[in-house]
Amino acid sequence: MTTATVVVDAAFKASVAVPALIVGGGACGLTASLQLAHSGIETLVVERDTAPMGSTSLSSGFIPAAGTRCQAALGIADSPSQLVSDIQAKAHGLACPQLAEAYAHTIGEVIDWLQETHGFEWEVLTDFLYPGHHVHRMHTLPQRQGVALVQALASAAERSGVTVYTSAHVHQLIVNEQGQIRGVRLTRPDGAIESIGCEALILACNGYGGSLELRTRFIPEMLHATFAGHTGNDGSAVLWGEALGANLADMSAYQGHGSWAMPHGSLVTWALMIQGGIQVNSRGERFHDESKGYSEAAVQVVAQPNQTAWCVYDDPIHTLGMTFPDYIDAQSLGAVKVCDDLSKLATVIGCPEPTLAQTLAQMAGSERDQFGRQFARPLRAPFYAIKVTGAIFHTQGGLDVDPDCRVKRIDGSRLANLWAAGGAARGVSGPHVSGYLSGNGLLSAVAGGAIAAKSVTTYLKGL
Repeated sequence: MTTATVVVDAAFKASVAVPALIVGGGACGLTASLQLAHSGIETLVVERDTAPMGSTSLSSGFIPAAGTRCQAALGIADSPSQLVSDIQAKAHGLACPQLAEAYAHTIGEVIDWLQETHGFEWEVLTDFLYPGHHVHRMHTLPQRQGVALVQALASAAERSGVTVYTSAHVHQLIVNEQGQIRGVRLTRPDGAIESIGCEALILACNGYGGSLELRTRFIPEMLHATFAGHTGNDGSAVLWGEALGANLADMSAYQGHGSWAMPHGSLVTWALMIQGGIQVNSRGERFHDESKGYSEAAVQVVAQPNQTAWCVYDDPIHTLGMTFPDYIDAQSLGAVKVCDDLSKLATVIGCPEPTLAQTLAQMAGSERDQFGRQFARPLRAPFYAIKVTGAIFHTQGGLDVDPDCRVKRIDGSRLANLWAAGGAARGVSGPHVSGYLSGNGLLSAVAGGAIAAKSVTTYLKGL
């Protein structure tokens, strides 16, 4: 369990003081730092890892954005209102409406700004649509990896003169007797403690997926599931917020993934399922509609015998998979099994061949199956199979914030000088795992980081 605490210290003295301090150097914190630097605000980012990484580094790096120049260049008609509609449809109308509107109307501007000001070479994925998205709006750098995204943001921050402290683990928030943030204390790898003062603090640090205690409280159905997220997701932001009297929201929401290769510990793109692949359990039976989304699939997979399943697909889908770095990595690790015929596939899975044959035959019908899915074509040999489990990647609940990303108290009032975004704040997935629309994590991180920075700028210039 994290040792995150809040201490009242009216006599707090900092070794270093800055107007704006950001805890967390992932996509959220770095985007915020770029916006603050652009506004002329001296900013310090503190990051616990040896280099800026965060949850972003483990993602595919795909950001949903509407109405961008990249979309327009491809003739793609989209709008923030359509993005909001898709967010709410996936979240069953339970996503925070103010945040959904704020993020959807901000993200396109940020994508364009990063392109124009910092030279980001965005591409729009047009090969397929992720579940819930009605238009092609996933923006990615050519590498199609989250680590490339965070490295690009870190390089832009360096060019912009942003100071980033790495290997700096914030463990304590310091407040005065009125509850106003005065600064933080952090520890270095050698045990040394440093004090950093600030006038405004942005929590862009983490969720709570890596904390067994907080998962027991908020998402017990995934208590024993594999945690495939960043180790920094220890719930510090939640604990700090609770100590300060902040409200928490959507705490039962998280982004799961139903395709974590076992025992290799590697993500496998859900594009395989979207393009016609299926999941079967150890009996050779399908058990859900794979087209609904990879987040809710995690719960379905964990419910199967031994908490495992097999992703099954064929050659055309394998060819698509080879355009995704995570799939290539899984193949290099030996996770992808190639089966020349049905008999070999049944042997690999360890299931009765007649059962598997019946499962595959059901894909040939033109009607929707018992799970509500309709297939464009059946799978044909050679078959490919990957053994997977359901995993939790990051949480979608957190500190309640207003549309400016200022942290709210339980009574609805705002804390004096504290902002939160990304994994530290509530997202736009509503309260359930099924509400996660692909890309919601980076949408909240990038749009939320930009919004928080603009609000902090207004706050600091008003002092």
